[in-house]
Formats: sequence, structure tokens, C-alpha cells
Amino acid sequence: METELSKKLGVEHAIFGFTPFPAVAAAITRAGGFGVLGAVRYTAPDDLARDLDWMQEHTDGKPYGLDVVMPAKKVEGVTEADVEAMIPAGHRQFVQDTLAKHGVPELPEGEASGWRITGWMEEVARNQLDVAFDYPIKLLANALGSPPADVVRRAHDRGVLVAALAGSAKHARHHAEAGIDIVVAQGYEAGGHTGEIASMVLVPDVVDAVGPLPVLAAGGIGSGEQIAAGLALGAQGVWLGSLWLTAEEADLHSRALTRKLLAAGSGDTVRSRALTGKPARQLRTEWTDAWDDPAGPGTLPMPLQGLLVAEAVSRIQKYETGALLGTPVGQIVGRMNSERSVQAVFDDLTRGFERAVDRINRIAGRSAS
Repeated sequence: METELSKKLGVEHAIFGFTPFPAVAAAITRAGGFGVLGAVRYTAPDDLARDLDWMQEHTDGKPYGLDVVMPAKKVEGVTEADVEAMIPAGHRQFVQDTLAKHGVPELPEGEASGWRITGWMEEVARNQLDVAFDYPIKLLANALGSPPADVVRRAHDRGVLVAALAGSAKHARHHAEAGIDIVVAQGYEAGGHTGEIASMVLVPDVVDAVGPLPVLAAGGIGSGEQIAAGLALGAQGVWLGSLWLTAEEADLHSRALTRKLLAAGSGDTVRSRALTGKPARQLRTEWTDAWDDPAGPGTLPMPLQGLLVAEAVSRIQKYETGALLGTPVGQIVGRMNSERSVQAVFDDLTRGFERAVDRINRIAGRSAS
């Protein structure tokens, strides 16, 4: 599964694996792919430095990257406390009522919420970059479009390629104009924040829009046959995220959540604003249903929604409240029906890719050799 882009980055397979877990990212790199560590949860620079130190020790000198979340523009002089003050009292009451309905206990006294939206704020992302650029990362990806121009320049000055996710050809062209090196065409099927165009339509649209810039196909990809399809559509690789959530190396801190992922079908996800205020594909739960119910108060825009539900999400996760417990994940969850090592996943992906190539060769009347 070599492409021009994978050769440029020095990886065996053009599989880019996004994950919040250092052990998974390192295993992806060791398996011949390109591990990308998600930085959004690292609100303390020292914690990110600790895990990047660990990555350095466990990637065998092979390349890896970092994924941050930062807007291209920011509002000056607004603190987190200012944003918190904008949250209506009625929405706070709705959260408490929903948690009480399902018997979710309070966090122990003195225990802070483990999930905060602060990682989405530009100041935090810039602190992450101050740490990351001290390490030999080869790729910086941004999940909220093109990063600020000075960040792109800073990365390029260090020889780091910059990638940005796009849900439409229009977004992709904007990335190209901003000097982005790689566009990730993320289809409707993907987990997390995603647009409304399916991968089969989106990928060739983006390839045509930004060529010759390399494009990665993302969304609904979890087999070697699907990787072959992405490359056939013009992509130079694939960007996989959801697939790694049930890897043996993943650390979800919740066996109940792992069981829900393994049992879920492809129809058990929903695009909901419940988590962050922007449409994000996640497991459908009674929590997402409550926020999407027209009888409720409705969600708030980003970042208000994320700040509003941060403690609630931590409580749901801590006490593993089954009816409310969920996570961002794509429609590929229907194929995630067993826990396997990252290496075993790669072995399956490469075998599937070979089967697809052989099949096409036979259809074309060529030898499979």
C-alpha cells in the first residue's frame, strides 16, 4: 500500500491512524503505518511532553504526527470564565434533570471533570505546539480546518507537513489556498465532527479540487477493500480513527463502553450536537436523544455546549451509566466486533487490500501476479 505520499514520509503503508492513545499511535507506526496522536485532551503541556517522550521510545525511529484542534480565527480577550457565563441557567438545569433521571451520582468532592473542552481553545493548542515542535514530528493535522497562517509557517520552517480535514470541495480549496500540504477528505460516515457528503462522492470531488495536492480518504473505512476503493478514487492514503477504539492497546477506561462499541451496528450512530455544539457522529444514546428531542432546550453553539456538558460527560463515564454512555465513532463501528492488536488489524487490512487488487486485476483480464 505504497503511494507517493507514503514514500515521502518514509512509511510502508499509506495508512494514517488517528488516536488519542499513545500506545495505539506508536503501534500503528511500528506496524508500518503513520501514527497520529490526538492532542486535544492534553490541557497540561507537561502531560503531552511525557507522552511524546514515550512515543519517541516506542516508535523505533519511525515517523509519527500530532493532531490539534484550533480555529483559523480567534476572539481576543475572551476567557473560559467569560464563555461559561454565557450558558443559560435553563440549559444547566436540563443537564442536571437528565442526569438525575438516570441516577448518575455526583463526582466525589474535590474531583475535577476529566473531560474539558479547553483543549479546543487556541491558547491551549498553541501551548501544545510549543511542546510538539521540540520533537521530530513529521505531520501536524488540524481538525477544525486550516490552522492559523503563522502556525502553518512555523511547521513548514521545521520541515513538518500540515494536514487539514475537509468535508467539501469548497473547504478543500480553502486549505490549498492556505498552504496546507495534505487534505483529509472526511466523509459523512466518519466519527466526530463531519459534514454531510458521503466518502464515495467527497473523495473524488476533493481530489479534483486540489490536485496535485495529496488527499487522504476518511470516513467509513475499516477494511483493506475499502482502502483500495479510496486509492482507486484518487486518494494517496487513508485516514482511520474509529477503527482503533477497540484495539487491545487502546485505553478507554471503560469496559462497558468497549462492550457497547463491539455490540453496535453501523446504524447505531447519529450526527448530534450534544457533545460540542457542532454536528459530530457518535454512538446514539439516551443522552443524544435527549438533546435532539424538540421538547428539550436544544444544544448551544461551540464552545458553550462543550463547557456545559463537560462535568456530565465525566460523571457518565466514571459511573458507566449504560443508557447515556457513548463516544464519537463512525459508522464503521459495525465492523468493530472484536478486540485485536494493532498489528492484527494491519494484517487484516493488508490481506483485504491484496484481495481487492487481485479481484480488479481479474476483472481487467490481468494476471494477479
